[in-house]
Amino acid sequence: MVLKTLNGKDFKSLVVSGAKCLRDNMDEVNNLNVFPVPDGDTGTNMCHTIEGGIAAVMGIDSELLSDICKPLSSGMLLGARGNSGVILSQIFRGICKGLQSKKQVNAVDLVKAYELGVKQAYGAVVTPVEGTILTVFREATEYAASKVDFTSSINDFFHYHLEEAVRSLNNTINLLPVLKEAGVIDSGGAGYVYIVKGFIKYLEGEEVDFSFLDVASKSGSSLSQSADVDFNAFGPDDELKFGYCTEFILRLQNSKVDIEKFDIQDVIDILNGDDIKGDSIVALSDDSVVKVHVHTKDPGKVLDHMRKFGEFLTIKIENMALQHNEQIGDSELEEVRSREHYKYALVAVASGEGIKQQFKEFGVNVIIDGGQSMNPSTEDFIKAFKSLDAENIIVFPNNKNIIMAAKQAATLYKGSNVVVINSTSIPQCYSALTMLDYSSDDLTIIVGNFKQAIDNVSSGEITTSIRRTTVNKVIINKGDYIGILDGKLLVASRNRLYAFRRLLSKVKGIKQKEVLIVICGKNVTEKEKEKLQEQISFYFPYLEMGIIDGGQDIYDYLFSVE
Repeated sequence: MVLKTLNGKDFKSLVVSGAKCLRDNMDEVNNLNVFPVPDGDTGTNMCHTIEGGIAAVMGIDSELLSDICKPLSSGMLLGARGNSGVILSQIFRGICKGLQSKKQVNAVDLVKAYELGVKQAYGAVVTPVEGTILTVFREATEYAASKVDFTSSINDFFHYHLEEAVRSLNNTINLLPVLKEAGVIDSGGAGYVYIVKGFIKYLEGEEVDFSFLDVASKSGSSLSQSADVDFNAFGPDDELKFGYCTEFILRLQNSKVDIEKFDIQDVIDILNGDDIKGDSIVALSDDSVVKVHVHTKDPGKVLDHMRKFGEFLTIKIENMALQHNEQIGDSELEEVRSREHYKYALVAVASGEGIKQQFKEFGVNVIIDGGQSMNPSTEDFIKAFKSLDAENIIVFPNNKNIIMAAKQAATLYKGSNVVVINSTSIPQCYSALTMLDYSSDDLTIIVGNFKQAIDNVSSGEITTSIRRTTVNKVIINKGDYIGILDGKLLVASRNRLYAFRRLLSKVKGIKQKEVLIVICGKNVTEKEKEKLQEQISFYFPYLEMGIIDGGQDIYDYLFSVE
């Protein structure tokens, strides 16, 4: 079929077809990892992100772009995982901004929307790097814009867009030396190309197959399922302690408010006011649509106040006693939900029961299950924030691929002041938590101490290579134990303990260091721990060594030295 204009129904079908093509090729995208470690997750993160948008529009059957774009954008924003997922959500956020006021668009209008996508995506990244998904999307958009005019079809736009996206993707290997040395193209760019290929399949008449969404739901995407109500969670004699989790989407009405001058802060002020006394507030506005989450003991008052601005599109009210001891969402948050008020609270991402237990003992209030290959979404972070009654929340993402989602959540959440620490590893977090001290009662000092601890620690990781490659001039064979120090792969060996010792020896100023903390993965035996202690005592006698049974997957050893 040839589309001269694009409406909401076709746009929804394009996105679904693109998501299916991406999921069909997810493993291939995951394997495009510079480091040959078994934690490639770009494809998985991008799948979860776009499927979060699909979940938000599945029940909408409309030909109006304005009806599809807003929930699609919001769903992707909340479902975003990993850096690639966050960037993808921002790409679509910009595109949807350009489309959302339209009933349908032509190819020229589509160009303008995609140009907004470029602007939005680049603006969301503090230091944009060329040779990534950003480059692929930008160059594909610029090329299509140079080819399209008012006689062009929607098909023309996407064919031009894909043509250049493929060229740009193949060139990423020449733009980033790390890609060239590893012999791979950019994984995020590859994921985006598969999405556009899915668009083309729909335009060429391939029927949209929704069956993959069942697989997506089972894999933990945002295509979620509603839980059964536990009627025993709140009995006839129980007291309402936690209030109601109240969520709604409101359509602003011109008869009630000046939409152009509407300020979401007015809604937040009401929810924070003495009449409502709400907490865990998340309030977002997008033109005439307002989305709100609030915890309150009187949801009726909330609804009465909000009708001053418009009329409800959806409403959900749930007694929070039903949520009190449950795991939250797909990330299975381990939380302390006493509703105790905190001036300062800590949220950390971690995997491995030993690590989680250690973090709890250090004073972490909420642990989000995740890390390598399990990047939590923006919504996972927001749910963690909601579970706390805290004035200030300090977040440790503990992975460079999780920081963007954490910061996106911090921007969206209005219930607390949220500060994200740029921690990129579990050892960094461990060292920072040893400096936990609230006695100053000064957030700047508390955060400064955390950052100083991270700056002063060297962080190492030992894992297993899944393929033959070369990184940083280190020749690596499949099955080698590889050592990564502060994000740089430096060691490869057939012997795990030798790889550990060699990596440790590469720590700058190692002879001036004093303390070594080793976090052992679930595959490390007691006998091997004893051998490691013996070797450290022999080769590094000046280091005081501590061992923790972390129980983590993928990484046999994590260590910090300071």
